[in-house]
Amino acid sequence: MNPKLLAPIVIAGITAVGAFSIVATAPSVEHVEPTRAIPTVRVIDAIPQTLRYGVKTQGTVKPRTEADLVPEVSGRVVWIAPSLAPGGFFEAGDPLVRLESRDYELARDRQAAALQRVKSEGEFAAAELQRQEGLSRAGVASQSQIADARRAGSVAEANLLDARAGLEQAQRDLDRTELRAPFEGRVRDEHVDVGQFVSRGTAIANLYATDYAEVRLPIADDQLAFLDLLTPSPDDPTFAVGGPVVRLSATFAGLDSEWIGRVVRTEGEIDPRSRMIHVVARVEHPYDPQGEQAVVPFAVGLFVQAEIEGPEVHDVIVVPRYAMRNDSQILIVDAENRLYRRQVDVLRIDRDQVLVKGPLPDGERICVSPLQVVIDGMRVRPVEDEVEANSDSEAGRS
Repeated sequence: MNPKLLAPIVIAGITAVGAFSIVATAPSVEHVEPTRAIPTVRVIDAIPQTLRYGVKTQGTVKPRTEADLVPEVSGRVVWIAPSLAPGGFFEAGDPLVRLESRDYELARDRQAAALQRVKSEGEFAAAELQRQEGLSRAGVASQSQIADARRAGSVAEANLLDARAGLEQAQRDLDRTELRAPFEGRVRDEHVDVGQFVSRGTAIANLYATDYAEVRLPIADDQLAFLDLLTPSPDDPTFAVGGPVVRLSATFAGLDSEWIGRVVRTEGEIDPRSRMIHVVARVEHPYDPQGEQAVVPFAVGLFVQAEIEGPEVHDVIVVPRYAMRNDSQILIVDAENRLYRRQVDVLRIDRDQVLVKGPLPDGERICVSPLQVVIDGMRVRPVEDEVEANSDSEAGRS
């Protein structure tokens, strides 16, 4: 055979034998089914709770009554109470200022003398009328004499009424030389001093009441649904008995304080600029100690945070806001650790929490992990989220 033809045949044979050997001696590959990865998700227990709605707002403390101290008579100031100074306290009826009273005492004495004189004239006129009537029955006195006696008696009665009114007016003017506190309160400012002449109708001090203080609190109209405000009527325009409780707090001089008040009324119109309605909360005896949490007085001008308590709601489940899907859906994990979408009734959306109506079926938990792909019925590995499960202290507040 031609050597040129034999070489390719030998090479091809050797290649075939090598390939067969490789295939024959190759290790066998075991077929293994791929395992499906089960995602791990964080869950919280769907525990129904009884919560109380609340609305948060803020405002400035104002006195319930504020008035100017104004003398009703003119005169020179001869005495000023030590409490009549900015910040001073006083009780209702306390004397605050005295004016020089001698001129008014003399005026009273003159009116008393005039009254005595008129009484004497009246007694004389009555006796004269009685005498003329006796003479008339005896046929001695004429009708004109009786008419004159009766006219003199009427004039004497009129003079008596005028003298009594004059004496009462003089006594009232004398009493007004002492200015008394119209209510229990405190002095905002004063501008009078001993020796100063004050005129009638001139304000000499500004006072405000301290029996209770009020706070004007703005509330958005959509927040009114979470409050149980009564509708005022002409017979009972306030909520002094049944109004919602208000918890007021402030930090002053580095100290935290809290007071308890009550909503007593709502204002009659909506603010056209802010579209808010204002309610007024009242705190009784703002300058009296109110327990360990009120370490400073509920002073006028203090800026306070307020939380108005609303009605209680039952079977409420608190869900973190980021766990909501499509605003009204949540992801639940059933007793078999399978994931499902669930449509829920949203009661209230807070800043970072959502209140939904419960209860959920037994064994279901709420998924709070942000999953990208969700297939109903998919199996998951739940892990209890301790932080979310224990954070419900602010539920129902806004």
